[in-house]
Amino acid sequence: MPIPYLSNITVFKHGITSSTLILVLGFCAPIMTLANAAEYRGGRPDTNTSRWGIGIGAISQQQGIKGIDRNTVVIPFLSYESQYVRWFGPSIDIKLPSVIIDKAQQIKFSLTGRYDFGGYDDDDIDDTPILQGMDEREGGFGIGAKAQWQNPWLDVYAQWMSDVSGDRDGHYFSLGVDKRWIFDQQIMVSPRIVAVWLDDNYVDFQYGVQSHEATVARSAYTGEATVNIELGLRVAYLFDRSSSVFIDGSITSLGDEIKDSPLVDSATENKFMLAYLYKF
Repeated sequence: MPIPYLSNITVFKHGITSSTLILVLGFCAPIMTLANAAEYRGGRPDTNTSRWGIGIGAISQQQGIKGIDRNTVVIPFLSYESQYVRWFGPSIDIKLPSVIIDKAQQIKFSLTGRYDFGGYDDDDIDDTPILQGMDEREGGFGIGAKAQWQNPWLDVYAQWMSDVSGDRDGHYFSLGVDKRWIFDQQIMVSPRIVAVWLDDNYVDFQYGVQSHEATVARSAYTGEATVNIELGLRVAYLFDRSSSVFIDGSITSLGDEIKDSPLVDSATENKFMLAYLYKF
């Protein structure tokens, strides 16, 4: 990872902000992919055994909000996966029966729950001029379902999530594809493309400006549903079945309804991650 992305590193401990926690949430999916990749060594992961994992990672993200600083954080993490459950931090999946198409293809289903740390708190508002005078946006708990079609050509996955805490009352749906190549049973390279549809409530909560928040420099804005497009690349090195390291980079093209918000001055967001995982 380029050194500039690791400047101003924050250690994950006390006084974490919502923007820091957004990074933690975004860390979950790549880490669980890495955890499964460590099981490959010539085949699909063995899901009939239970394994814990511990590790440490550095994550750096630049959001599209005007004037907001790049956020870099170093975090420890804990994971667990069995035949029925996959857990990582604020995210948990309950595995459902799979549909076996043939020896090389299957469709996996799961129910999922996670805490969405999106929004911004008082610290973010104080540090970002365009947010000063805005009400705090709190996170919320969401539940949903996922499906993944594994085949010899591409992995195709879809996920739907809905807020059940009442804080934002929003929904989103994501559809993505990735391709994994394993070289010498140690190096995994996996590019991906993901489309994420966000409903009007979700966009309005995150990027809207209510009438009482409007100023001369920040006009009132009501968010509408939109689609973000993410392009990403993940590279992992597997030392053995227990130990692995990976780097992941992604850039997200924001939908027009987000770019139209007076809070936003960038058409894209980006994120870089570096992590080490040990499973036992």
